[in-house]
Amino acid sequence: MFTVEERDRVRHAILKMAHADPRVVAGAMIGSLALGAGDSWSDLDLGFGLVDGSSPSDVLAQWTSRLEREFGAVHLFDLPSLSTIYRVFLFPGCLEVDVSMTPASEFGAHGPKFKVLFGRAVERPQTVRPPAEHLFGLGVHHAVRARFCVARGRFWQAQYWIGEVRNLALSLACRRRGLEVRQGRGYDELPAEILATFEETLVRSMNPGELLRALGHVVGGLLREATEAAELASKVEGHLSQLASPRFVGRLSD
Repeated sequence: MFTVEERDRVRHAILKMAHADPRVVAGAMIGSLALGAGDSWSDLDLGFGLVDGSSPSDVLAQWTSRLEREFGAVHLFDLPSLSTIYRVFLFPGCLEVDVSMTPASEFGAHGPKFKVLFGRAVERPQTVRPPAEHLFGLGVHHAVRARFCVARGRFWQAQYWIGEVRNLALSLACRRRGLEVRQGRGYDELPAEILATFEETLVRSMNPGELLRALGHVVGGLLREATEAAELASKVEGHLSQLASPRFVGRLSD
C-alpha cells in the first residue's frame, strides 16, 4: 500500500505540473484531505481551473501521458460533469488520484470539501441532498424488481436488487440524521442499533426462501426509514408488505 509520504510526493509533483502549465490558473484540494479529515488511506483529489478557451480533454491527455510515463499511473476512467472532466488514476501502491479540469469561469466548490491552493474560485451552487421521496421511490422500484427476479428464477439478479434497496434505506437513514448520503459515506456513523436491524437484510444463500426472507427485512427497513417520505410510503406500504410472501404473484413483465 502507498504511504502518506508517497501520496504527498505525488501531490507535490502534480501541483508542480500545474504551476508550470500556463493554461492552469487555479487549483484546489477536494475531498476529505481538503478539510484535514483524511487518513492514511485517503485518496488524492485535485481540481484545476483552466484559462477559458483551453480544452480540459487536451490538457488531461497531455498530463496523462506524463503521469503514466513518470509515475506508472494507470488511467481508469473519466467522469464528465457539466464543463468539468474528472479523470481517475491508479498509482503504484493502490493510490487513487482524481484529477479534474474546469474552465476558470466555472471553477469553484460544489460542496464544503474544497480548499483553494492557488488562484481564484467562483461561487457555485452547492450540491443538494437527493429528496427523500426520490430515494424512497427508487427503493420501491428496486424491491419490486427483486421480487420479480425471484419469480423468474434469476436469483443473482434478485440479490443485486435487494442490495440496492438496502443502500437506499440506509441512505434515507443517513439523510434524516444529517449524515453524508452518497456512496455509503455516512453508514458507519449511524447508531449501532440501526445498523443491527439491517444485518438481517444480507442475503446468505441463493435460494428463493432466503431471498424472500432478506427481501422482507429490507422492505421493512425501507419503510422504517421513510419518515421524510411518509406520505408516499403510506400509499405503497400495503403493496410492499406483499412482496416477500411466497404466494405473491407479480405481473412478470419488464
